Amino acid sequence: MSGRVLLTGATGLVGGAVLRRLLRDGRRVVALCRSDASARTLAEAGAEPARGDVLDPESLTRALAGCEVVYHVAGVNAFCLADPTPLFEVNVDGSRNVVDAAARTGVRRVVHTSSAATIGEAAGTVGRESSPHRGWFLSNYERSKHEAEQVAFGEGARRGVEIVCVNPSSVQGPGRSGGTTRLLVDYVNGRLKAVVNTRMSIVDVDDCAEGHVLAERVGRPGARYVLNGATLTIGEGIALLARVTGLRARPRTLPAPAALALGAGVEAVGRLRRRRPPLCREMVRTLCHGHAYDGALATRELGLVYTPVEETITRTLRWLVAEGLVTRPLPRLEA
Repeated sequence: MSGRVLLTGATGLVGGAVLRRLLRDGRRVVALCRSDASARTLAEAGAEPARGDVLDPESLTRALAGCEVVYHVAGVNAFCLADPTPLFEVNVDGSRNVVDAAARTGVRRVVHTSSAATIGEAAGTVGRESSPHRGWFLSNYERSKHEAEQVAFGEGARRGVEIVCVNPSSVQGPGRSGGTTRLLVDYVNGRLKAVVNTRMSIVDVDDCAEGHVLAERVGRPGARYVLNGATLTIGEGIALLARVTGLRARPRTLPAPAALALGAGVEAVGRLRRRRPPLCREMVRTLCHGHAYDGALATRELGLVYTPVEETITRTLRWLVAEGLVTRPLPRLEA
């Protein structure tokens, strides 16, 4: 496909991968950015930077001039916030602004980056596009992304803009060191002493970017596509890390009630100190619930082929080593 596209969130992990993928196809990418430093970085990468913000409708209208597609990747992904207002402003209001600006400027399609968390599957079940929502939310982040998705589809239907939604599970790969990747970092550095019995779903960052591009090309208007390459129990994840690294550490398993009590305690201390705590109830609630997602629809309808999870983890670890974030030798990785 050809023509100018607008990309929001281009300086983030997923947005950066989408940018590289689009440029590889020779696409002209206008990348929304909020600072001069980001503008310089994006220009060096090959994008056309456009100063603006998803909370500034007029800047979106200016950036969209001459574009035929929007990749709306920008969003806030955070837990343990004392004030969750920014989550809802950026994720929900920002999505509304993007779709409205697309309608005003005649954009034909918006590829909306949501989250597999919006599936809201019941505990112990496999989440897929058709899963009934459990009716409550594990975190403010999950609620904000759910509401953002509803707003995008609702505004798209009302304003006559095609919306195709991609719902990645936990995105892993070179470039990520925070979020759930902290578990991997702590394990290889010998700091992961306890885990909860849970399930984790993972998608490679390059597969995630490919899923976005395929959603633009062949995705059904109004459809959601879960992007997920693998689901592992915590035991399977530890065994995989042992195979890849040669390490043999076995963290103890913490019962869910004890983990929830720990999260509540750390959160209370953080609030007393007026600092964002490293652990909190909504984070532990999400971990204890766990997630298992089915990414097969994206394979059947979009043609997405997933990278083997061992390859994803190996690439991620090599990047972490190169960045100096691994503090001890990894025998098999260095062999």
